[in-house]
Amino acid sequence: MKNTLLKLIVSVALSVSGLTAAQALTSAGRNHPAGVPQSYLITPFGYFHPSCVVHLARGDVLRHDEKTIQHANGTTSPMRACSHPHYRADGEKVTGDERHAATPDISHAWVEYGSVTSKSSYGQLYAQWSVPPTPTSKDGQTLFYFPGMEDIDDVVTIIQPVLGWNSDYASAWGIASWNCCESGTTYEAQPQPVNPGDTILGSMVANCPAGTKTCTSWDIVTLDLQNGKSSELPNTSNFGQTFNWAFGGVLEVYSVSQCSDYPSNGGLWGSRSLSFHEIGLYNYKLKPVKPKWDITVTSGLSPQCNYGGSVPNQVIINY
Repeated sequence: MKNTLLKLIVSVALSVSGLTAAQALTSAGRNHPAGVPQSYLITPFGYFHPSCVVHLARGDVLRHDEKTIQHANGTTSPMRACSHPHYRADGEKVTGDERHAATPDISHAWVEYGSVTSKSSYGQLYAQWSVPPTPTSKDGQTLFYFPGMEDIDDVVTIIQPVLGWNSDYASAWGIASWNCCESGTTYEAQPQPVNPGDTILGSMVANCPAGTKTCTSWDIVTLDLQNGKSSELPNTSNFGQTFNWAFGGVLEVYSVSQCSDYPSNGGLWGSRSLSFHEIGLYNYKLKPVKPKWDITVTSGLSPQCNYGGSVPNQVIINY
């Protein structure tokens, strides 16, 4: 029943029109690490040169088989490889083949996350979470909360429905769907503004028949259930990946200098925490699975904000 309802919600989100125009991503800012150029943009994957961040219009489709972006008006444009390095959150320079995503850790800003792997693959993942209140202090920080999917055996890209603070909207919350980082380039669907207290539904759904282990086409949708606004990547490429690594919830941050840079409280489960609840994970046969989420918390962080997590029937991120 939940699987059918999710597909209906995604279908409605993909058909909504009249969305707001994309806003500008936040630049590296005053707190960026030494060596990161000021003009670089903060993404959920590190600091990227502006030419390596592609903002997709509504209805644009990434066609990996043709190395093109297929536009809603029927025209196409080539996918371009990034000719610039990008930088991890700690300022480490990443070039060449290293542009491919690496195992998540604080080097590219993942503070904590709940994950699970499969010996085969997954065909669908969705989660709900609430938009937290405005952070108590403002130090130019950028915060990201999201579920996601990767190929643990050959990480090339990650697909993510993302909630961000001070990302596309200055000192405000917004949502966007992302696919990163084939050939060093990251792709962002049209973002939308959201408000504290709104419920976000993020979903990644394979567009293949049940039993397809490596589906080439996915719908990534980030939807605000209160205002009806959505950001979506329809029929987006898997870039050859078999998504066997699922993330039920991730906290990723940039330029956090004090614990009050986080929201004072959030989610449904008390102060200074955020719950990814109503998580639905399905295998490649599109049968529901009951994962044993493993919480990973990066040690030695500064500032230390009592990071931690728990995983009853949802992934709860504490800070």
